[in-house]
Amino acid sequence: MPIEIVCKIKFAEEDAKPKEKEAGDEQSLLGATRGSAAPRDLATFASTSTLHGLGRACGPGPHGLRRTLWALALLTSLAAFLYQAAGLARGYLTRPHLVVMDPAAPAPVAGFPAVTLCNINRFRHSALSDADIFHLANLTGLPPKDRDGHRAAGLRYPEPDMVDILNRTGHQLADMLKSCNFSGHHCSASNFSVVYTRYGKCYTFNADPQSSLPSRVGGMGSGLEIMLDIQQEEYLPIWRETNETSFEAGIRVQIHSQEEPPYIHQLGFGVSPGFQTFVSCQEQRLTYLPQPWGNCRAESGLREPELQGYSAYSVSACRLRCEKEAVLQRCHCRMVHMPDSLGGGSEGPCFCPTPCNLTRYGKEISMVRIPNRGSARYLARKYNRNETYIRENFLVLDVFFEALTSEAMEQRAAYGLSALLGDLGGQMGLFIGASVLTLLEILDYIYEVSWDRLRRAWRRPKTPLRTATGGISTLGLQELKEQSPCPSQGHAGGSLLPNHHPPGGLFEDFAC
Repeated sequence: MPIEIVCKIKFAEEDAKPKEKEAGDEQSLLGATRGSAAPRDLATFASTSTLHGLGRACGPGPHGLRRTLWALALLTSLAAFLYQAAGLARGYLTRPHLVVMDPAAPAPVAGFPAVTLCNINRFRHSALSDADIFHLANLTGLPPKDRDGHRAAGLRYPEPDMVDILNRTGHQLADMLKSCNFSGHHCSASNFSVVYTRYGKCYTFNADPQSSLPSRVGGMGSGLEIMLDIQQEEYLPIWRETNETSFEAGIRVQIHSQEEPPYIHQLGFGVSPGFQTFVSCQEQRLTYLPQPWGNCRAESGLREPELQGYSAYSVSACRLRCEKEAVLQRCHCRMVHMPDSLGGGSEGPCFCPTPCNLTRYGKEISMVRIPNRGSARYLARKYNRNETYIRENFLVLDVFFEALTSEAMEQRAAYGLSALLGDLGGQMGLFIGASVLTLLEILDYIYEVSWDRLRRAWRRPKTPLRTATGGISTLGLQELKEQSPCPSQGHAGGSLLPNHHPPGGLFEDFAC
């Protein structure tokens, strides 16, 4: 009967897994067939690329003079494109801008502007007390002494209240204002608001932004017309020159929006007595560009005012804040016309950027002499003054809109991103016949080659370590007889396995 013998045989690891390696090779081959194929060579890619001239310069075919010329033409065109692209990029990075004004479609005027006026003389001489002269000696130049002739060394006065001094000694509008009309309607000093400036106590007409007066028609006589007496007899005598000494006579006027505080000592214009001054205004709405195209100050969207003491940001408010902080650092005080807050000085130089949206008023000024001989006598009788006083003290100011339309001036980017992309696309098409998709083709080919090299580097086989493993093999008797190194066994003459005698006397069971 057939007998099977079980033997334990040890194999090396590389001999134990030949079938696994073959199966793995087959699986890798199938995976390569189903997954990513081998990368295309440059000639194959060039023959299918949409980049003009690349297929003729690098495609399949013999190398010769014709291919060399095509390669030179391709490189020259590429260099020309890169040169033009660099010039366009430099022009874009300079951030050029232009100013556009469209007078063909003017906007309606929102309302009449605020008009601030100040008498150039800040203190009335007759209203100054001995204490006032003592405290204001550095401003007025008057020698500090009392009515008995005592000098400053022997005088003692309490600390001054500058608001009180300005209110008492400044020119009173009720005394200066002789007549007032706005758009044909009578007005008075009650229509003006008190405001403090470098000129002391001043007055602003139409100052409230919540109830701005409208202007119904343009032209002379349809705006604000006032007659003022500047009261030269109240001007301070000049004993010596100071930083605040004024040699002029008249008033200072500033026309501004209601959201902007007056900055009259820098932005105002003068009106002389003895003349009627006509001021023709034109509203201008300006729009500036923020960074990186311009330097305007964009709105932050905060509800709280960003400048303490002011409801809205403006260049004038920013300058007043800078002056306040400079005075605060020097003497720990502020002037009357500066904002109330005394906290928080700024560090470094003061910079006041222009707001991105601004309303200003262009002006054309003309004047005629007043009064003539006939009106001088009439005014002298009416106000109980002589004709010389009338000519030296009276003036008429007429402020009106030239037209009830505003000019819109907008700052725009002269060369934007869309223009840059359009010019780059034109240069790219002219020199190398490429587009954005062509660039994507090149990037895709570079990615394909790079990924294949990385994949091969990752799959490089490592040297295996030889380790012994156990295995079991089953052999048939015939195979064992042919391969067994044991000597042949004949008939019963010896018994290798005791107590085992198969029938027929033939021993066929053995082990090795």
